[in-house]
Amino acid sequence: MSTYDKIRLMQERKLAIRQGGGPERIQKQHESGKLTARERIERLVDPGSFVEIDAFVEHRSVEFGLDKMKMPADGVVTGYATIDGRPVYLYSQDFTVMGGSLGEMHAKKITKIMDMAMKTGCPIICINDSGGARIQEGIDALSGYGEIFFRNTMASGVVPQISVIVGPCAGGAVYSPALTDFVFMVDKISKMFITGPQVVEAATGEKVTAEDLGGALTHNKMSGVAHFISATEDECFAAVRKLLSYLPLNNMEDPPLCECQDDPNRLAPELNNIIPDNPNKAYDVKDVIRQVVDYGDFFEVQPLYAPNIVVGFARLNGRSVGIVANQPNELAGCLDINASDKAARFVRFCDAFNIPIITFTDVPGYLPGVEQEHGGIIRHGAKLLYAYSEATVPKINVILRKAYGGAYIAMSSKHLGADIVMAWPTAEIAVMGPEGAANIIFKKEIENSADPIEMRQQKIEEYRNRFANPYVAAARGYVDDIIEPEATRPRLISALQMLEGKRENRPPKKHGNMPV
Repeated sequence: MSTYDKIRLMQERKLAIRQGGGPERIQKQHESGKLTARERIERLVDPGSFVEIDAFVEHRSVEFGLDKMKMPADGVVTGYATIDGRPVYLYSQDFTVMGGSLGEMHAKKITKIMDMAMKTGCPIICINDSGGARIQEGIDALSGYGEIFFRNTMASGVVPQISVIVGPCAGGAVYSPALTDFVFMVDKISKMFITGPQVVEAATGEKVTAEDLGGALTHNKMSGVAHFISATEDECFAAVRKLLSYLPLNNMEDPPLCECQDDPNRLAPELNNIIPDNPNKAYDVKDVIRQVVDYGDFFEVQPLYAPNIVVGFARLNGRSVGIVANQPNELAGCLDINASDKAARFVRFCDAFNIPIITFTDVPGYLPGVEQEHGGIIRHGAKLLYAYSEATVPKINVILRKAYGGAYIAMSSKHLGADIVMAWPTAEIAVMGPEGAANIIFKKEIENSADPIEMRQQKIEEYRNRFANPYVAAARGYVDDIIEPEATRPRLISALQMLEGKRENRPPKKHGNMPV
């Protein structure tokens, strides 16, 4: 056989592998509103940049008739590419090949890519569309999942890991996405659950649809497992690309610096009037964020989950920052179990990847109630304290309005190591709100007054005037400066520049024991 014939044979074999499960199964994939594994990669990465690895890998199982089955690429496409010119490693499970099920060689392909990403310091993108473990391969399939989970854990905090769920993801398969940094889902297409609806009904008698049990909206709004929801796969891939634009390739690099045409000294006069005169009236903290960041562009993370706290990425003078902000529009901005979990994990991600953390504080306290106490608000709330205390990246806090009690401490206070704390003149920094404080401090005076209601109101105003302001905290050095709201953007940019060379050492230890 001539060299030309050998080249032609190779090309024919590659072409056959690229057909996956064949035209009929590809058509069925399209009819269900889904793209194929290779189509997904093409939509996600820079055109022509994808290089496939291990296309010729085949399974080697002979049990249950598998020896008679051909499975091109063993049901998963692996390789490397670029996104906006920056390198990434990725894999995409092929549902047209035995339902994208994971067997021994399927897993080995994935772990090889993960190992390469770790060696070269590049992000890992996992595109999941699989029926789960390949039952015919038994313990070898379980072993494969374990090897993947181990590498997810080793890569955590070293390179960004992103999971894209674009089909079923069931059983043990769900734990790899859960170990990654961000989970993207597509409405009406993505499904994640440990046990499916049939098993749930058999075990508990509960009847539930797959969508209600583990659909995209469920995990974005109720469980907090997912971080983003998109209407289509193309929207999902665009969101992945945008997320990556804020992130460094690995934990040894700084995030990319973008050219910025938005004036760093731009004032925002609208902020001078954004806080209502009535301290109990709500406003949207996202309006504050958009006025401050470059071009008003804020990329929110987990917008549907625990909406009483807002987290996400933005840029200040072209530099990536992570933003954490209480949301007065939801539960008055109180911290609760879910909000504490959401914010703590985001703070830890930013710290792992050298992204400065900007905090906007307006918090009346922790959410009271039997349900919160029994659910472990003490334990969960401690996660946020731990995350901020542990973080060594630049930490800047702007206190907008309320900052009461333990919640004041938790929201990136000086006491947890914030580098710069600024406050607006509207800030109220105190042990508790004026109403509660007056009831305790002036209890006897109110009770013995001829007009208790009027006396209570007077004492509330007295407490508010004396303590519910930023000046007592500033006098102690807990607030570095009180600023005009309109000057928030230039002051944040100035602080970030000043903190650019920040270095902070911590006690040597294997790792801390974070409350979980």
